Amino acid sequence: MKMWSGRFRQPLDPQFERWQRSFDFDRRLLSYELAASGAHARALKNAGVLSADELISILEGLQQIGEMAASSTAFVEDEEAEDVHHFVEKQLVARIGEVGYKLHSGRSRNEQIATDLRLYVRAVIDELRNELAEVSTAFTDRAEQAGSAAMPAYTHLQHAEPVLVAHWLLAYVEMFLRDADRLADCRKRLNVCPLGSGAVTGATLQLDRVFMAEDLDFTGPTANSIDATSDRDFVLEFVNSLSLLALHLSRWAEEMVLFSSQEFGFVQLPEAYSTGSSAMPQKKNPDLLELVRGKTGRVIGSATALMITLKGLPLAYNKDLQETQEPLFDAAGIALGLLPLVAGWMKAVEFDYQRMNEVAQSGFMNAWAAATYLVNRGVPSRLAHEQVGKVVKLCLEKECELQDLALDELRALNPVFDESFFDCLKLASVLAIHDVVGGTAPARVRQGIVAAKKKIESLREEVHAHA
Repeated sequence: MKMWSGRFRQPLDPQFERWQRSFDFDRRLLSYELAASGAHARALKNAGVLSADELISILEGLQQIGEMAASSTAFVEDEEAEDVHHFVEKQLVARIGEVGYKLHSGRSRNEQIATDLRLYVRAVIDELRNELAEVSTAFTDRAEQAGSAAMPAYTHLQHAEPVLVAHWLLAYVEMFLRDADRLADCRKRLNVCPLGSGAVTGATLQLDRVFMAEDLDFTGPTANSIDATSDRDFVLEFVNSLSLLALHLSRWAEEMVLFSSQEFGFVQLPEAYSTGSSAMPQKKNPDLLELVRGKTGRVIGSATALMITLKGLPLAYNKDLQETQEPLFDAAGIALGLLPLVAGWMKAVEFDYQRMNEVAQSGFMNAWAAATYLVNRGVPSRLAHEQVGKVVKLCLEKECELQDLALDELRALNPVFDESFFDCLKLASVLAIHDVVGGTAPARVRQGIVAAKKKIESLREEVHAHA
């Protein structure tokens, strides 16, 4: 029996009925539907709608449904169920009889789906934040292992300055920690309970909305029934946050693809996360990295689909909102699938520190250090920049590096140059002059590793507090 069929004289067109069903994808909300239904049942008992025996019967039936679903995927196959709400009602009535129909007293599927989705997103956020802690730990551990190893930093994809490998890896940790913060912020806003909002104007029974909110660990009930049943801002905000996370992962993947190429040679691809070519026997392809990069498009596409679906909807609930679920599920599934793989890849990858160090000491990446040498001797910055530029030009003509020039050649450009200049060009000196908070000086990077570990530990504590 349909949950709404009493007013209709004709059955649905069979093709339309199959087409408009959402159970094929919203059945993943079953555990949240059961939890929300339990809270509603307890509120009905408190309001005098259910007897104590009826409440026990309903709660036992809901528990049985959850146990059956956990033990058998075939159980959650139903050709008739219109959606997860219809499925639960059918299963409940099949187990406890017509008293199961009482569960829907004073509520609407509009508030049910709004509640289920909030519970789902909240749970996924907690899982993702835990995975982000794992990924951040993998990057931080590799940063610590890199020690004093250096590499070239790039701007415009051109050699810029030497940087510690650890400093480069910690840049990604900062991105992931921001992603975790964004998700936490989203969680705060979504953590209100729509139960008791009815179809649009509020429940018709005197249900204790605060009780239901507390029962489901929400911070409180939603403030407006119209907004509560039509709001999907939290879905869009969540998927937009996932878009940024995916973008960060994609940037990382692109760098690793580049750095693993023979032209760079900084990274040895881990075989456990790579594949070969069916035609070229020598190939080892960065499949994980390329799929990370590619799946970013799907996540961003989901965010775009959500915005377009929502942009023209009048208040309150419209069936269009059913179309917000699949982009949400797809984006969440991609993010949950990617993070453990990225963590595993980072634990397995090998860096060619010798190669990275060699490249970090070529291509005039010590030019700013050379200009700083002059500035420290009273030469105005703009003039120092100009004079070192001329030194670089001379080196290009002679096909050598700055440290290969004779002191006389340098003094011809500026007499303040002396033997100490050559020490300032050494890799250790070039790294050390960036001795500011957030800089790549070794002492600052060691501080950055300690700070990152503290942030990650705080993140873990926050996630465990919600467990």
